[in-house]
Amino acid sequence: MEFFRQTLVIAGKDLRAELRTKEAINAALAFSIVILVLFSFAFDPGEQETVDMSGGLLWIVFAFAGTLVLNRSFAREVPNDCLDALVAAPISGAALFLGKALANFALVMAVELVSLPVFGIFYNVHWTARIWSLLFVLVLGTWGLTVIGTMLSALTVNIRLRELMTPVLVYPLMLPALMSAMLLTMQLIAGKPLGGENEIWLRLLVVFDVIFTALALVLLETVLVG
Repeated sequence: MEFFRQTLVIAGKDLRAELRTKEAINAALAFSIVILVLFSFAFDPGEQETVDMSGGLLWIVFAFAGTLVLNRSFAREVPNDCLDALVAAPISGAALFLGKALANFALVMAVELVSLPVFGIFYNVHWTARIWSLLFVLVLGTWGLTVIGTMLSALTVNIRLRELMTPVLVYPLMLPALMSAMLLTMQLIAGKPLGGENEIWLRLLVVFDVIFTALALVLLETVLVG
């Protein structure tokens, strides 16, 4: 119980800090909406080609917007030696990681949930046909992105060019999860159910999340303390 209490304390602290300044979430929202609007001029709304490309387009926007949130995860702790205080606090590295990951997950999901209606309006795509399955895939894909991004945010926190290094490291590691999420999203928007021919991609996404979550929980303290 103490572990979960510490996790929720860290998550609450990060959410309050972000909602107080709104630096990362405003930047991510503005980026995702602007990119979706700009791309809408390159595709014919409602055309089959647009539906076929929708999964890739959405996850490209989500991945780039998400890194704007994830970059700030540990960077906001650098001023006034707050990161040193967190490392020295009587909490486990796993609780620290999980708390920050949950806060980042909530922020990235909020950006995605705002972006989806914008996508539906500008591209005339009926994304609500399989809405619960789509939300399930969004949760799995976003958690994978959050786990990788939070871990690499800790790894690059003391690097001067961390804003550049985090995306450079995140996207290659995210490739299997992004491919799975893109294909599943494309098929769900087209009205196909989960299972059958796309079950292998769903399993890959779940396995990716489990493996990288376990690795991050084990390794974060080593990454921060050395």
